[in-house]
Amino acid sequence: MSPLTLRQAALDVLTTPCPVTKAAKTRAHAQHWRDGTITEIGHADLPLRPARPEKPELRHPTEMPKRGKAGSTRSKIVLLHALAHIELNAIDLSWDVLARSFDLGGYTLPNDFYTDWVKVADDEAKHFMLLQDRLGDLGAAYGDLPAHDGLWESAIATKDDFAARLAIVPMVLEARGLDVTPNMIAMMQRQGDEKTTAILQTIHDDEITHVSAGTTWFTQWCAYHNLDVETHWQNLVKTYFNGMLKSPFNHPSREEAGMIRDWYEPLADIPLARPKQSG
Repeated sequence: MSPLTLRQAALDVLTTPCPVTKAAKTRAHAQHWRDGTITEIGHADLPLRPARPEKPELRHPTEMPKRGKAGSTRSKIVLLHALAHIELNAIDLSWDVLARSFDLGGYTLPNDFYTDWVKVADDEAKHFMLLQDRLGDLGAAYGDLPAHDGLWESAIATKDDFAARLAIVPMVLEARGLDVTPNMIAMMQRQGDEKTTAILQTIHDDEITHVSAGTTWFTQWCAYHNLDVETHWQNLVKTYFNGMLKSPFNHPSREEAGMIRDWYEPLADIPLARPKQSG
């Protein structure tokens, strides 16, 4: 039975600790939105953090297992486990942005916004399941290795700022995926690992549409508030992002997603601010 509203569906996913169940619920709720079983946006009080399983153990990013070049089965498991953790967080981040009650300053989100982010959530669930299955092929599973909580720190930092959430999550973090995934694909091709190559290619191609969704709605929000997109995005990144925008960039994929070089190149390879956190 589907929830009555889209935000209730989001709350259902965010409060589900089992990763496999979380992904399965996401795919079901997304289908209910597409087929019109869910029609209302509704309201829901979201938790600051999503429910998580007992494993993996969350550690500081510096304590993560080294990925290496994935030449051995062990190093490939480390890589795929890290990617699965990213995708699990991405499921929750997608539901959180479409269901959180941001102060939009008078801007009203149309149904197309929700449709875009339901698709993103659905894609991320698909990616998680693909990676989980591939880990199973290698005799492993998500939760076997430690992981870090850095991705959700960005969600906490931007919980009160809609534009900042779009600026950081799809337009920085997911755009970074566009930069690094092609090298992973090439590495798997050299190893003759066609199955992992296909999974990574699917992730890369879908991520273009996710970055595009972030860019589209960030641009529309800025237009409503008469803000310059480039300047406002750069200011938000300097305020909320912890780390660096690392070059080299995958300019063709970023351009396909609507990202303009003049936005991100001036911030390349320089230390940026630590995110503001509360809660």
